[in-house]
Amino acid sequence: MPRQTRQQIDDEIVDCAAALFARHGFQEASVQRIADAVGYSKSGLLRHYPSKEALQEAVATRCLAELTDVARQVADRPPGPAKDRAALTGLAELALRRPGFFALLLSTLLRDPADPGSALLTPVGDVIVDMFALNPADPDLDRTVRVAGAVGALAVARTALGDLLTAGDAAAHLINVSYDALGHPAPTAH
Repeated sequence: MPRQTRQQIDDEIVDCAAALFARHGFQEASVQRIADAVGYSKSGLLRHYPSKEALQEAVATRCLAELTDVARQVADRPPGPAKDRAALTGLAELALRRPGFFALLLSTLLRDPADPGSALLTPVGDVIVDMFALNPADPDLDRTVRVAGAVGALAVARTALGDLLTAGDAAAHLINVSYDALGHPAPTAH
């Protein structure tokens, strides 16, 4: 078995920490719990990230960066069903690649904005607003609820189904479920 690169190790730690932060909150997810989940000693984990706060910052920064990459891929498309489907495709691929990030995304949708852990992830909501061309100054409540439902459906399905979503067509299932929540007509097969 080939040895993992530093980047692969960091990816594993950050995604696992994101899942634990989602499940237990930033305050309750201890360094020891995270170390146990990734199979490291506490001191081994602290060699990668010198404190829980540094790991929290890495999780928030990486989650936001990967989500922003998805948003950039669809930024030039005009608002509408094609852009929405492209955004959901990018999000589904991210959810399959980084399930911990998506568990954290779901938890931010549910978290009290007054929770201190929420401040780190506030920009995530801004990216979603931009990605789906929502207008916070003049919100279309139906559209806003549908986008929240679509992203939530994708996050819930990914989080709940875990390893069942490793098949080749897993992304298509996630995309279809979340796209249906947006209320667009189903795309026609070519």
